[in-house]
Amino acid sequence: MDLFNIKGKVVMVTGGNRGLGQEMVKGYAQAGANIAIVDLEIDEEMVSKIEELGVECKGYRFNLLDFHKYNGLIDEIVADFGTIDILLNNAGIQKRHPAVEFPKRDWDLVMDVNCNAVFFMCQQVGKIFIEKGYGKIINLASMLSFQGGFTVPAYASSKSAVMGFTKSLSNEWAGLGIQVNCIAPGYMDTEMNTAIKNDEQRNKQILDRIPAARWGTPQDLVGTALYLSSSASDYVSGYTIAVDGGWLGR
Repeated sequence: MDLFNIKGKVVMVTGGNRGLGQEMVKGYAQAGANIAIVDLEIDEEMVSKIEELGVECKGYRFNLLDFHKYNGLIDEIVADFGTIDILLNNAGIQKRHPAVEFPKRDWDLVMDVNCNAVFFMCQQVGKIFIEKGYGKIINLASMLSFQGGFTVPAYASSKSAVMGFTKSLSNEWAGLGIQVNCIAPGYMDTEMNTAIKNDEQRNKQILDRIPAARWGTPQDLVGTALYLSSSASDYVSGYTIAVDGGWLGR
């Protein structure tokens, strides 16, 4: 269906080298989109496999803490691909400490990667979208955009902020042909959650609450990402879609 057609679109994905981001990169490629992967490391073998699907794919080694270099990165991507149509802000990190012991260096790092980098990437790519009157921005929120969690106050704060400023950007840009939305993954079976999955008691508590009775997988996010990237979501803006197996409904 044309509603869901993103063939030939250019997607910029931060944190696309592994985990959730890598799986969404594969989904975009299978849908015929061209992809710019931005990450600290790039798996060139993966890039080659993506290109075997008949799309253009290129990796850009980049530290999202280099805020002053965002313009240069975006200019390079536009020079290589001609434009950017879709921005997926997927990169994120996690630091766990009891609140009374949470060190400022870890607080600042989590906020910089999960919140500040997302906003300022939206800001810079948004300029391109405003100029051409079209664009899709998808930010990765979290269950902790809605809840507080345990020993993760920085992560909860950063993800709550992302959901908040996504609404603010929507208020400014929805009338300009740009949709800004979030995906809030539930408990996903990824490296970030290894510690709590290996905690027998915590793992049981989580599974007992998920109506789907399983952890999510990176593949579970692909359909939602494609939907929010396509014309099917042209009247969806400022919203956060939970992909959580029913967690928030309990």
